[in-house]
Amino acid sequence: MAVRTSRKFWSAVQTLAVLAAAAVMLVPIAWIFLAAFKTHVDVYQLKVFFVPTLENFATVFSDPYRLGDKLLNSTIVAAATVALAIPAATCSAYSFSRFRLTGETAMLVMILATQFVPAVVIVLPFFVMFRDIGLLDTRIGLILVNLAVVMPFAVWMIKGFIDGIPLDTEEAAMVDGSSRLQVIRNIVLPMAAPGLITSGIFCFIIAWNEFLFALILTNKDAVTLPVGLALFKAEEGDLWNLLSAAGIIIMVPMFILALIIRKHFVQGMTMGAVR
Repeated sequence: MAVRTSRKFWSAVQTLAVLAAAAVMLVPIAWIFLAAFKTHVDVYQLKVFFVPTLENFATVFSDPYRLGDKLLNSTIVAAATVALAIPAATCSAYSFSRFRLTGETAMLVMILATQFVPAVVIVLPFFVMFRDIGLLDTRIGLILVNLAVVMPFAVWMIKGFIDGIPLDTEEAAMVDGSSRLQVIRNIVLPMAAPGLITSGIFCFIIAWNEFLFALILTNKDAVTLPVGLALFKAEEGDLWNLLSAAGIIIMVPMFILALIIRKHFVQGMTMGAVR
């Protein structure tokens, strides 16, 4: 009887802990969602029941905020970053996984070490370089910076998935007459697809949410959504209703993306954990 009571007690404690963790994560999102449909007056009041309005969403897309331009910039920069990073990272990861390269360990350590360099340390060299070659306040400049940020992460992550693909499968295909490129296309890529998709998701999220580089390297034409949030200020303070509406616009693509590829995402995370 005592054992059963103890189990029930710890089960209740675990349930409460899960609910508390869920509340910590979901309550801020719920607050932002509600505030996005409130007026500037209502947003400062703890009202659960209020008359919703869509005026905030119309306002953020109009002058002087022009959130549509920033949404387009973020979409192009994030999509182009993924489109360039994943193929290049896959080729690099395959080389590290299947070939014995001179200085391989040192190169892998150097790639990993770049992830520990604070962004604020390297943003000034990027600024000076882009100023001299005319890439300040351009989407191309942001894409190049994001590639430098996500490529090391993508290489290491994809390499882990390729390492888990049996080498015998590739050798058997080459014995049957397949070339190296055919093996990569017909065997490696399909088997590593969950890992490639998972890496692509993380790269997209990193590029979509990147703030510091976009803040320093843009000022007008290539401003992205995270930087655009700083515009919602007035003499009376932060415009939380407009900030919340813009925040919803930033979060929605992430939720939609997660719903579309959740099967591959979970499978890729599970495979990566096992390997």
